[in-house]
Amino acid sequence: MFQIYDVAIIPLIAGIVELFKRAGLPNKYSPFVAVALGLLFGFFYIADNVKEAIIVGLMLGLSASGLYSGSKNITKSSDK
Repeated sequence: MFQIYDVAIIPLIAGIVELFKRAGLPNKYSPFVAVALGLLFGFFYIADNVKEAIIVGLMLGLSASGLYSGSKNITKSSDK
């Protein structure tokens, strides 16, 4: 079952995606990596059944990619 403290996985996924990007992953693939990592966390760490694992994994991955793009947009607008 998904607990509220499992939300801490979102910045963890964003950090792992950033590591992949620094290792040479093109930016356009970062949302796919975030969703894949979210699904992996959903299946192996959080959920007890397949439906819940998919839903929670997608939520984690999409939230992590949104966290990254949102923070990137904020830092770009403050650089002007």
